[in-house]
Amino acid sequence: MQFHPSKIENFLNYLVKEEVKMKALLRLLLKSQHRQNRSPQAQLEKGMTLIELLIGMVMAFLIITPMLAFVVDMLNTDRREQVKANTEQDIQAAVDFIAQDLSQAIYIYDNNPATVGGSSPPPSGIPALLTGGFIPPPDATQTPILVFWKRQPLRNSLPLTAGEQPRDCEVPPRLTGPGACNDTYVLALVAYYQVRDTNSTWCQPSGTPCTRIIRYQIQDGLRDPNSVNPDPSQRYFTDVKDGQERSSAFYIGSATLPGFDISKPTENVTNGAASFTNLDVRSEVLVNYIDHSTTAPQLIGNECTSALGNPTTQTGATTTAIPETTLRITDGSTNSFYACVDNARNLARVTIRGNSLRRIQTNADYNANNSAYFPTATVQVQGLGARGQ
Repeated sequence: MQFHPSKIENFLNYLVKEEVKMKALLRLLLKSQHRQNRSPQAQLEKGMTLIELLIGMVMAFLIITPMLAFVVDMLNTDRREQVKANTEQDIQAAVDFIAQDLSQAIYIYDNNPATVGGSSPPPSGIPALLTGGFIPPPDATQTPILVFWKRQPLRNSLPLTAGEQPRDCEVPPRLTGPGACNDTYVLALVAYYQVRDTNSTWCQPSGTPCTRIIRYQIQDGLRDPNSVNPDPSQRYFTDVKDGQERSSAFYIGSATLPGFDISKPTENVTNGAASFTNLDVRSEVLVNYIDHSTTAPQLIGNECTSALGNPTTQTGATTTAIPETTLRITDGSTNSFYACVDNARNLARVTIRGNSLRRIQTNADYNANNSAYFPTATVQVQGLGARGQ
């Protein structure tokens, strides 16, 4: 059979059209199947079920809570160690400062209420100064612990040429000619007090009292060796540098301390009209956050007697041991700052105990479990100065 070419062409066109339809139908079926295969995944990406969310929260709580507690504990421990280190440094710096101060001591007052020997002896130690009103009396907030006379060095301050003033001294120092000056010293009375207060400026966190050590000083002025004025109060240089001034109304051997002689520091110390409250007192805070708890270990036995080598006093041919109550000076409750003094040898042993926990919390009393946070430092010094020299 023979087909006409036009029919053959029509038939081929028909087959092409049918092939196109079949391809379109196949693509539609494949696309539909692909959507069906993806639909469960699409539903999963929309979110979590409530049960899955609860399970996730419980698991997160079980994992994160111990980790959070661990982190908080590490931060607290680090903070405690930091304040402990700061307190140790402060306490050590304080005893170093006291040691330097005591190295120039001429006479250190002990706790003796009376002179050894003789009938009706007057007070001679710190009680003598308290009786005379020369230093602030102890009360619920403050206690005198260490009191002594010292040589206060003044560098490049004493003019070599008559008529010149300390302000004329040249820097750097000259050996001769105008402006040439020598080093010298003046006498000063120094008192270290243990003070307890609730001043929120420094006592933080506030709520309970904090304890600190404050240093007071009154000093004589620069005396003019060329002055012949009969009035001792007028024998001072008038044009001085900062730090060389005489505490107002204070000069030794006249109205302030009548009859007082530094070579006899235990005599005539109750006759003065001057006091730390009436004078131009130089005061400074030595160290903050001293231990204030009464639960700390108390001083027992003859601690000062042993530490100072069993000091004695000689009265004629009689040698008498100095009692512990005379050697030891403390507040009697916390014993966080106390001194052992043998004034016959111009020797003092000073102990300071800090309280690092008080820097970060109000409940900071001593107990055996936290004793490491109450660092203690001790220094023993013999004054190099000599009375009458």
